[in-house]
Amino acid sequence: MDSTDTRPQFGNRFLENVDEVFKHNAWDNVQWDEEQEKAAQEKVEKNSIVTFTEDRLRDLEENADKHWDAFYDIHQNRFFKDRHWLFTEFPELAPDNQSAPERVYPDNNMSIVKSDMSNESKRYIFEIGCGVGNTIFPILQYSQDPNLFVYGCDFSSKAIEIMQQNELYDTKRCNVFVLDATIVDWEVPFEENSIDIIVLIFVLSAIDPAKMPGLITNIYKYLKPGGLVVFRDYGKYDLAQLRFKKGRCISDNFYARGDNTKVYFFTQEEIRKLFTSVGFIEEQNLIDRRLQVNRGKMLTMYRVWIQGKYRKPL
Repeated sequence: MDSTDTRPQFGNRFLENVDEVFKHNAWDNVQWDEEQEKAAQEKVEKNSIVTFTEDRLRDLEENADKHWDAFYDIHQNRFFKDRHWLFTEFPELAPDNQSAPERVYPDNNMSIVKSDMSNESKRYIFEIGCGVGNTIFPILQYSQDPNLFVYGCDFSSKAIEIMQQNELYDTKRCNVFVLDATIVDWEVPFEENSIDIIVLIFVLSAIDPAKMPGLITNIYKYLKPGGLVVFRDYGKYDLAQLRFKKGRCISDNFYARGDNTKVYFFTQEEIRKLFTSVGFIEEQNLIDRRLQVNRGKMLTMYRVWIQGKYRKPL
C-alpha cells in the first residue's frame, strides 16, 4: 500500500473557487503555494529563538503532570466533543460498524450498527493520553461489539478522575488509569503482545522529543503481532505553531503554551523514522491540510495535521 495515498476526508469539501471561501466552515485538502509556505517558515524562524533558562525548562519538565492537572481542573469536561471524524479516518476503531445490518436504538435515537460477535475473541484498544474521554467515549458509543474492551491512560490524574465520573464510563467495557507513558517500565493491567490497536491522538506532541523513541518502543512491545497504531497530531506550520510569540520556544518546533503545557509540531519524515526505526510497517503517512473559516469574523485559519497508521509485523 502506498503510504502517501489520499483517503476519503471527513466532509469531502474542496475549495475550487477562492471567491467561495466563506461559503462553508471548513475545506479539505487545501494546497499551499510557495508564497504561503515561505511566509509560514519566516514566522517559525522568528518565534524559534529559545529564551527559557535551564531552571525554567527543568520546571516545565519536572512539573508537567501538575501543569496538565491544572489544565483539566480549569476546563473539566467542557471541551468534550463527539469525534465523528474518528471513524472516517480510522474505521478500524469500530469495524463492526462496517459490515453488519443497521439497528436503531430508541434510547438515544442514534443509528448504530451491531454485529453478532459472541463467538469471537476479545478485542483490545488502548489509548495513550486519553484525557477526559474525547476518543474513548465515541468508540464505546458507536461500537456495540460485546467483545470490545478499551483501556486508556493519561499523565494527568485530574483527567482520569473527571473521566471516571462521567456517566458514560462503564467499567465493564473500559478501564482508564494514570500512567506516565514516557517511563521505561510500564505498570499496566494487560500483558505484552496483547493489544489490537493503540491510539495516539494529539498526545505525542505533548512529550519531549528525546522521550518519544522510548514510548514508541513500549507501544511496539504491547501490541499484538499484526496490531495497529493509529496516529494523528500537529504538523509543522500548523496555525497553532504560527501563532506562538517569541519567548515560548523550547527547541526546534517544540513550544510551551501560556498554561505551561507543551506541544511539538511534526514533519512526515519524523513520524516515519520514529515508527519504522523500531520495526513498524508504515501503512499510512499523510498531511491533512485543512482550511477552517470563521464566517462571522471573516477569518481563514490553516490547519496542518499529520496522520499515520503503523502495523506491527506478524
